Amino acid sequence: MDTEATSTRPYLIRAIHEWCCDNGYTPHITVSVDSSVQVPHEYVKDGEIVLNVGLTATTGLQLGNDYICFKARFAGVARDIMVPVDQVVAIFARENGQGMAFPKISKPDSAPEPHKPAVHARPALKRIK
Repeated sequence: MDTEATSTRPYLIRAIHEWCCDNGYTPHITVSVDSSVQVPHEYVKDGEIVLNVGLTATTGLQLGNDYICFKARFAGVARDIMVPVDQVVAIFARENGQGMAFPKISKPDSAPEPHKPAVHARPALKRIK
């Protein structure tokens, strides 16, 4: 028997997505963008992108355990979108903001930067006569 359980993240994403659709809300996901994410990079801001994953905004939406894949139009151009589930930071309803946020998952190759103590310059006084 496998001792490592499957992540709850894809199941929770699907549940919140279904809740949004059932209640007439528009589900959106916030994605932390890195080289594993296939999105239009011209829409990435501060390393993240917010994507409408509503059924009317996507074609062929697949909310899988490992990836979220679909086609969507950006400025009228159809684009293929592929997001690893681990890169999803949040899923929420656009209309009221209700949803769920997830912690960012650290990748083995990305070590956190060591804490650098703040450097305080000595105050300088200038005598004016």
